[in-house]
Amino acid sequence: MKTALITGITGQDGSYLAELLLSEGYEVHGVIRRSSTFNTRRIDHLYRDPHGNGEKPRLFLHYGDMGATDTLLDVIYTTKPDEIYHLAAQSHVRVSFDMPEYTGDITGLGTTRILEAIRKSKLNCRFYQASSSELFGSAKPPQNENTPFQPRSPYAAAKLYAYWMTVNYREGYGMYSVNGILFNHESPRRGETFVTRKITRAVASIRAGLQDKLFLGNLDAKRDWGYAPEYLEMMHLLLQQDEPDDFAIGTGEAHSVRDFLDEAFGYVGMDWHKYVEIDPRYFRPTEVDYLLCDPTKARTKLGWEPKIKFHELVRIMVDADLELLNLPKPGEGKRIIDEKFNGWHRWEHQVVSMDK
Repeated sequence: MKTALITGITGQDGSYLAELLLSEGYEVHGVIRRSSTFNTRRIDHLYRDPHGNGEKPRLFLHYGDMGATDTLLDVIYTTKPDEIYHLAAQSHVRVSFDMPEYTGDITGLGTTRILEAIRKSKLNCRFYQASSSELFGSAKPPQNENTPFQPRSPYAAAKLYAYWMTVNYREGYGMYSVNGILFNHESPRRGETFVTRKITRAVASIRAGLQDKLFLGNLDAKRDWGYAPEYLEMMHLLLQQDEPDDFAIGTGEAHSVRDFLDEAFGYVGMDWHKYVEIDPRYFRPTEVDYLLCDPTKARTKLGWEPKIKFHELVRIMVDADLELLNLPKPGEGKRIIDEKFNGWHRWEHQVVSMDK
């Protein structure tokens, strides 16, 4: 049985990756931070018997922090993983402008701390570094593995440092260490402060009468958006190759935030222009206008092709947020009546024709 260690296991990517590895028969260990709130909601279901046959869970959590070398070394030495997936980071681009030093320490130096822990423990394992399309910044699209990096945020600069440290440990110490330069990938598990999830949550909340306005920044920014679970399959695939190599991963299609609004609000028959307002606070000091992946290398060398495209991705996310509020999905032939009661919203399910 293979053993894997995931940093950032409680995040969107970490939770999907844990599911995938458990389904492949791995024993999975995750690093989580010690905090006042035990935020494991994305992985709580993985503690249950996966097959209903009395099988013991193969998921184990360890306290650690990307800023603490000793704890990382201890976790790695104790678990002795065959594969390490380093996903933990301060990963919000806009927040990185407010916390540049912290972002550099956790997102940049955190990677070095793990690489050093692997080297010092003399562990023969494979290491995956979660790189980002933000590395490309203002580089002309489409971007691929040969495109010069032009980072435009503290987050991107920290990820650039982590990228080159991963390359240096590969070349300097013969370590199997790879970078997955993943373009934007979304899902219903996306953090609620990221623009895609912010939009789909607003669609559901506005429809339920819980929210009046949605405040956003740059609507013209274009991104290559894919479906997160498919990208986690690629992470695993990168560590199964005979030789370590770096890959850019994306769909090869780009859409603007404005396009995302059109799809999300249009799906439920709403006009987003009535609800969206521009707030200058959400603009970055330095903007990244256009990120578009050229996935030729992944397609030809790995045979990887994303199945979920933009249109379906948006609907998956909207459906999930509607469901969280017990609202019907478009076309289900019923709607939920909102009745205010003692300051709270009480939901009553009544069958009503959607055509009326």
